[in-house]
Amino acid sequence: MAGPSERRPHVAFRLDASGPIGGGHAMRCLSLAGALADRGAECLFLVNEDARAVVPALAGADCRVVGPDPDAAMAAVRAAWPDGADAAVCDLYSWTAPQEQVFAAATRRLLVIDDLAAAPHRCDLLLNQNFGTAASVYDGLVPPGCRRLVGLDYALLRPDFAARRPAALERRRQMGRPETILVSLGLTDVGGITGRVCAALATIPGFTRAEVVLGPAAPSIGRVRALADADPRFRCHVGLDDMARAMVQADAAIGAMGSSSWERCCLGLPTLAVTLADNQRPTALALAASGIVALAGDAAALDDAALRAAIAAFLGDADGLRRLSRASAGLCDGLGAGRVAALLLGG
Repeated sequence: MAGPSERRPHVAFRLDASGPIGGGHAMRCLSLAGALADRGAECLFLVNEDARAVVPALAGADCRVVGPDPDAAMAAVRAAWPDGADAAVCDLYSWTAPQEQVFAAATRRLLVIDDLAAAPHRCDLLLNQNFGTAASVYDGLVPPGCRRLVGLDYALLRPDFAARRPAALERRRQMGRPETILVSLGLTDVGGITGRVCAALATIPGFTRAEVVLGPAAPSIGRVRALADADPRFRCHVGLDDMARAMVQADAAIGAMGSSSWERCCLGLPTLAVTLADNQRPTALALAASGIVALAGDAAALDDAALRAAIAAFLGDADGLRRLSRASAGLCDGLGAGRVAALLLGG
């Protein structure tokens, strides 16, 4: 923490969030910003126009709208801090080395968050927090001195997940038949997948409660609310401040791939995964092959009968749920944001 006469470190984030992109980039950057703030940093978010509507949690951050050009982001950093940022974070699929080179002029250290390993990057640190990624996939894609932070030791989770992990894992050891199901398929609910999942789940007996989490712009809100009015097992949450608590209290989850996957792993929550985008498929397949998640398949390719069959098989296999819980809990301890924050600030 900075002393009374010390200037706080300045850290800028550049990210986008929208219906097609989703809110995962923003959520993981907010987790990192929290860890940086704990170390005395002052954080600034530079985002696209839709971001705050898609990710309500950005309302609590110092957040400014900029255009897609890297010069706009660099100018915004300079307007906030004439001497530039001490560090910056870029979490954009649309930028690669040329854009990052421009943005890097406004900061003394640049971290790029990447999931694809498909293009060159210009940065001092490169973070890929996905399962099964090897540091060697970035050979030739990053500068020789770039530090590669690869794997789930660097997963960007909020501290409440690590704090609740011991209680969650103890609860899992006593798990029997799944009674409370968490349905969380991304803030933007791509293609109304949440409504489809809930309609399928409603036909399956044997569970007590379904806690359904949606973002404020999710297309399934009306359908899920109508279902909750008709079926008292369902509760609809539009925005949820304490996702860690909801995950601890759930016995199983039906969820999208993305940053929330690592939250569920940290808490040992057995998950039936649905992929919502092409870039999610390789990680989902790797996790399923390793016995860490059950995989329903791609949302766009699943008809309602196949979706119902996948949910019924998942919830009906109590031994399988316990195996998934143990395997997933071994992947992620929830402390990655602190590790990345320390490295970004020069620790």
